[in-house]
Amino acid sequence: MENLPGTTPPRPLVVGIGGTGRPGSATERALKAALSAAETAGTEVRLFGGQFLAGLPMFVPGRGVQGAAVAELVDAVGQANGVLLASPSYHGGVSALVKNGLDHLEHLADRTRPYLDGRAVGSIVTAAGWQTGGSTLTALRSVVHALRGWPTPLGITINTAEPVPGDGGQAARERCEVQLCTIGWQVAEFAVRAASSRVTAGAPR
Repeated sequence: MENLPGTTPPRPLVVGIGGTGRPGSATERALKAALSAAETAGTEVRLFGGQFLAGLPMFVPGRGVQGAAVAELVDAVGQANGVLLASPSYHGGVSALVKNGLDHLEHLADRTRPYLDGRAVGSIVTAAGWQTGGSTLTALRSVVHALRGWPTPLGITINTAEPVPGDGGQAARERCEVQLCTIGWQVAEFAVRAASSRVTAGAPR
């Protein structure tokens, strides 16, 4: 659809998916910080946080869209030009809550842009320690690849363990904030370009 003369085109959409079942979790706060950076960069943003994801039914292959909440998530991602994902590291892997939400994106298979095709996807992982964050980030980015998304150059792991005196905790928090802003901007930059791209609209399936 062409914009009428003198009207402002809609801003590209960036969707955030992630969090835990605990309100105000570090994972969701990190996701919100990255989304805020994307919004500052000129995109529209929409959050599907932990409590929303906790209300989704388990994905069942072949059953079709299971309720209004699933339809809301699928339609938002289908309209999005960029996506930000955030998962806690549970025993070295992506949380069931986040993975189930991503599994429901199977309902995008028959869209003009199937799955996450043509979308930049930023990945954020939180973990209480450094041991499992890397493996979870790799797993999350592998899911993005499987869904045909474009992982951003930057992927983030955040150690949420309590800092000990003298470990430079404040400096680490400031570096984390910079990284979250950077990944938000990377997704936003790609989203803005994708929104105006004729190649994306006519890409072969």
